Amino acid sequence: MVGIRTGLPLPSMWEILAQLTVYFMIEDYTNYWIHRFLHGKWGYENIHRVHHVYSAPIGFAAPYAHWLEVLILGIPTFLGPAIVPGHMITFWLWIALRQIEAIETHSGYYFPWTPTKYIPFYGGADYHDYHHYVGQQSQSNFASVFTYCDYIYGTDKGYRYHKKVLRKLKVQSRIYGTQNGGSYYAFTQDLKSE
Repeated sequence: MVGIRTGLPLPSMWEILAQLTVYFMIEDYTNYWIHRFLHGKWGYENIHRVHHVYSAPIGFAAPYAHWLEVLILGIPTFLGPAIVPGHMITFWLWIALRQIEAIETHSGYYFPWTPTKYIPFYGGADYHDYHHYVGQQSQSNFASVFTYCDYIYGTDKGYRYHKKVLRKLKVQSRIYGTQNGGSYYAFTQDLKSE
């Protein structure tokens, strides 16, 4: 109905890569805005809170959501193939990659062998973990795949500050030979001096 091909010839590798890139960009941008809406008072209380039951998400938490959220967030996933229809193989690959990415993002792990580490602006598990860690009315890290929307619209400021504090704690633990905030006074004085 939307023009997805099923016959021969099969798409070239370049066609598949180009279409997957477009699909990821469309999905990421539209998902950002829908996810941001779901963190409003009404959206969160009535729909999205089910997904945030996991404050430290695991892979199984990726699809764990209210039925209406599954439908609403399905729109960005199918919007790319509807706008730029390709071959059925590209569509299947897109759905598989999108699900694998969602599970990886919710896994809580950074896998050193994953090819996503080479993708510019890729968020990953650490980025999305912060979103769940902040909790109920989180107003940061809404992106599903890439981080550019959060950066452009300023919704990653809390995450960037959090990472800055963690880097500072790591340096402080080396300098002062402490762990787990041992020299909190020295650490806070250093933060105030910036």
